[in-house]
Formats: sequence, structure tokens, C-alpha cells
Amino acid sequence: MDKSEYSKAPDFSIVLGGPLFQLLRRTHLTGDALDLLRRRVLVIPLLAWLPLLVLSAMEGQALGGSAAVPFLLDVDVHVKFLVVVPLLIVAEMVVHQRMRFVLKQFLERNLVVENDLQRFDAAIAGAFRLRNSVLAEVVLIAAVYVVGVLIIWHHYAALNAVTWYAVASSEGLKLSFSGVWYGYVSLPIFQFLLIRWYFRIFIWARFLWQVSRLELSLVPTHPDRVGGLGFLSNSASALIPLAVAHGALLSGWIASRIFHLGAALPDFKIEIAIFVIIMQGVVAGPLLVFAPRLAQAKRTGLREYGTLAGRYVREFDTKWLRGTGPANEPLVGSADIQSLADLSNSFDVVRTMRIVPVTKDDVIRLAALTLVPVVPLLLTMMPLEDLLKKLFGILF
Repeated sequence: MDKSEYSKAPDFSIVLGGPLFQLLRRTHLTGDALDLLRRRVLVIPLLAWLPLLVLSAMEGQALGGSAAVPFLLDVDVHVKFLVVVPLLIVAEMVVHQRMRFVLKQFLERNLVVENDLQRFDAAIAGAFRLRNSVLAEVVLIAAVYVVGVLIIWHHYAALNAVTWYAVASSEGLKLSFSGVWYGYVSLPIFQFLLIRWYFRIFIWARFLWQVSRLELSLVPTHPDRVGGLGFLSNSASALIPLAVAHGALLSGWIASRIFHLGAALPDFKIEIAIFVIIMQGVVAGPLLVFAPRLAQAKRTGLREYGTLAGRYVREFDTKWLRGTGPANEPLVGSADIQSLADLSNSFDVVRTMRIVPVTKDDVIRLAALTLVPVVPLLLTMMPLEDLLKKLFGILF
């Protein structure tokens, strides 16, 4: 393929494919371009949540009964299915729309040299194969039931108390009918959507790593200060709904333990900090693979532009300060002055070049939006009126 043929390659999407995508197309829950978003946001969460409401009500555990945690008071469950699941679905559309032009940007900016176009094409093909893999999604489903349900949920996530999904028996806690649906239908739906996102991040990171191994034509003086890779920061912004979903998931888990197990928000400060760090790694981490290339481009740029600047300023000095220039050439309005300023600006761009295609503002924004769902839990520590007084006292 020559370069003109590569520019006609399909849009790059890590979400537009796979067996589940094909199933959603056949059931008219999505179109070819992830349209019908409202239908998916309504149907999929209700498929997981509504049967739980009906079954728990039939068992008398919806709002009362013998359960210490009735269904309608189980904050964790409602957050999972009515907040996190819709966010995971919305994130697909956001990522598809914002990241679909990444492939073309590499080509339109001439970042991939002619000799490496075939390797670039191989990286694209490999990403599409993984995205569309039937085996991969079968493995994910198996992981959900074997690890997610039987190990993590049963031994670490489930509350150790009589709840709407676990009733007391002579053998200890036993799943109710609503608990069976929760553990083997609703929870697997949620966990599959979640870990499928981790698989997509793996595909994205693998693709970026393979591209970073190519001989990229990075320009140290590019105004984006990352050699022309500035467009990749849009991918971090595209994944923000995924970060908010994880923040909501953490918030629901903490709220459940505050309301029903007597915990306090400060008890979870380590978990909150770790969660923020993990989300930074998930969203911005894949972009770090370009750090060696960008660092090398910066070193080369400093050396080459330093040499060019040294030669220019010596000639400028000789001409204008040592008196060897034409006597009749005016200093005012001379293009030499403007060229010197332009060269200085170019050297400053190289000097301030970053070695990762993500900004400090991106990192701060990501951390803040991850923590937004946790903020309402501050009300468990003090009344809203006192909280507002403290905030206004800090601000004003």
C-alpha cells in the first residue's frame, strides 16, 4: 500500500466491533455506528436492575422484611446498575467519536515514515483482530463467572450480613431468588461491561506501543510541544466518562459500608487515593510509551537547534556588532532582528517540549472528575449547611 491508500483506511475504533456488538446490532439495540444510544442506556441497565426489584418485592425484602439491608436501601446496587452501567455505555460513544480519527492523524501529520507504513498497517490489523475476537469475549465471560462472581463477589464484595440477596439459614447465609439473579445475571452483566473496557484499554495500549516502536518523524519545534503527538491527549479526554464511572463505583461501595456497616469516609482515604492513581494509569498510562521517542527527539532538537542558533548569533554578532556588515543597510526594520527572535522562539519550544503527550491540566482534570462522585459522601461527615459554610469560608 502506498501512502494515499493508507489515508483511506477505516476509522480507528476500539469499541466498534466484537461479538457483543454484533448481538446488539441483531437485537436492534445499536446501529453500525453505535447509534440508538438511549435505547441501550435504558434497556441494558433495566435488564440487570428491574428483575431485582420485582423479585425482592415478591420476597418481601424490597423495603423491610428481615433483611438488614433491603433492596431499595442498597446504594451500591443502585449505583452499579443505574449510574455506572449507563456511564460505561455512554463512554463507548464518546470514545468512538473522539478517537476514531487517531489513525488518520498519524498519517496526515506525516508522523509515520514511508518505510514503516506496512508495520503501521500491521498494528492496525492486530488491534482490529483483538477487538473482533470471539475467543477474547468468551474468555472474559469465563473470567466474570469464575473470578468475578465465585471469588471476588462471594469472598470480598458481598456484605457479611443478612441482606435482600442473602438470607439466614441453618448453613449460614444463603442466596435468595433475587440473590441468584443478582449473582448470576445482573452482576455478570455489570462485570462483563467493566472488564471489557479493560480489554479495550489493553488493545489501545498495545496499538500505541507498537506505533511507538516505529521510526516516527517527530518535529521538536511543533507548537503542541510534543513533537506533533498533541492530538493523543484527546484520547485521555475521551476516556473521562470511564473515570467518572469508576468514581461512582467506588462511591457506591463506600456508601454501602458507611450506611450499613457503620464505617466512616476517612476510613477509605487509602482506597480513594489508590483508585485515583489507578485511573491515571488506565487513562493516561498508555501514552507513556512515547516518552522514550519524545525524549530522544527533544535531545536531538536541543542539539541541532543549539548548533543552528550558535552559528546564527555568531554571524549576527559579526555583522551588526563588529561592523563587518554593509554600511548602508539600516538596522531598523532589518529582517535579521526578526529572524533572531523567531529562532529564539523555536529554541524555546524545543526547550519546553514535554516527553509525554498529556498535559498537567489533563491529569488534574482526570483526578478531579474521578473524585466527583465521592464528594456527596462528605455529607455523611457533616450536615450540608456546615459543609457549605466551610467551603464558603475557604473560598471567600
